[in-house]
Amino acid sequence: MKELNEHLKDLINYDKVMLFMKGTPAEPRCGFSKQIVAILNGRSAKYGSFDILTDNDVREGLKKLSNWPTFPQLYVNGELVGGLDIVKELEASGELEQMLPKEELLEDKLRKLVNKAPVMVFIKGTPDGPKCGFSRQIVKILNDSGVPYESFDILENEEVRQGLKTFSNWPTFPQLYVKGELVGGLDIVKVRLPFHPYRSLHT
Repeated sequence: MKELNEHLKDLINYDKVMLFMKGTPAEPRCGFSKQIVAILNGRSAKYGSFDILTDNDVREGLKKLSNWPTFPQLYVNGELVGGLDIVKELEASGELEQMLPKEELLEDKLRKLVNKAPVMVFIKGTPDGPKCGFSRQIVKILNDSGVPYESFDILENEEVRQGLKTFSNWPTFPQLYVKGELVGGLDIVKVRLPFHPYRSLHT
């Protein structure tokens, strides 16, 4: 359950505005989802979405985590706003426009991500469930070293995945950052990390 809750929190925070709906913005699969998409699109809102029909664990888990039993669910900055009725009320009062963050440049978003923790690793999958051999190896190295770190699953966000390649001028994953600076990929980390305990990674 703890692992699921962490996954849900990651999903909720993938974008400043996240919509959990039935279907996709291009193809909503229920009337409520279609209406909320129309409201957000009408405000030219930049938002991420997740199709809860594709993952029943996420669908049921969000109901408990948010204490909100129905979909769609709209989140802003990691906080639940509500469902369609709430969003309609906020739209009518003009509050919705004020709540929606201005579009953030991708470069600014990436800079914040690589600085999210002193040690950040961008991998395929999660530390508990890496989805490629290279990611599995770098997670093992980090875990064995005792270095506290946070991770980001680049398979969950194509914009971040492609953007980081240009941002860091490093075309492959995993990528390890310390204090916002790229250390490198698996081969570099294999050489450098064993000789860089946590204290020296931050000096």
